[in-house]
Amino acid sequence: MPIHLALGVVAGFLGVAYNRTLLGALAAADRLDRWPVELRAALIGAAVGLLAWFAPGLVGGGEPITQRTLAGAGTLAMLPLVFLIRFGLGAVSYAAATPGGLFAPMLVLGAQSGVLFGALCSVGLPGVAPHPAELGVIGMAAFFTAVVRAPITGIILVIEMTGGFTLFLPMLSACFTAMLVPTWLGNAPIYESLRDRTLRG
Repeated sequence: MPIHLALGVVAGFLGVAYNRTLLGALAAADRLDRWPVELRAALIGAAVGLLAWFAPGLVGGGEPITQRTLAGAGTLAMLPLVFLIRFGLGAVSYAAATPGGLFAPMLVLGAQSGVLFGALCSVGLPGVAPHPAELGVIGMAAFFTAVVRAPITGIILVIEMTGGFTLFLPMLSACFTAMLVPTWLGNAPIYESLRDRTLRG
């Protein structure tokens, strides 16, 4: 239980950072409004295409990356770098004003942060910490909750995707603290922030 609560705290801070990064990317895109949307999308698409050429495993739909993360594919040493790349790539891609969404990138980041947290716990608390893949599943729900502030929705979606019915209570614990952190910091849910931004525009 303490490890699940701690994961929720980590997810809460990461969720706040992601919301602020996303809104910052949108604000930066607004300052480039003299550039046609097509040009901005083409530049971002070219950058993503270049990344895909050299590291195809870092781009694409969220579900394959999430499954590979939970399966332990790749080295843990590379996971922080992969997380940072996907963290920035998700915000920049959304700010390009092209078709896309936030749901799949959030699950990828939640799984990666949970697995990384689990690996660190396994080193510091050997024999006590849950398996990193288990914390990866819990991290998906916790990160979704931190960003969107809809814990039940996040838990149900993650259970449906992973079949992790036995992780309901750990997910509930992690989502509880994942909601407390952004609430304490005064960070609004991302869809509420996007709605307010649209109304101001």
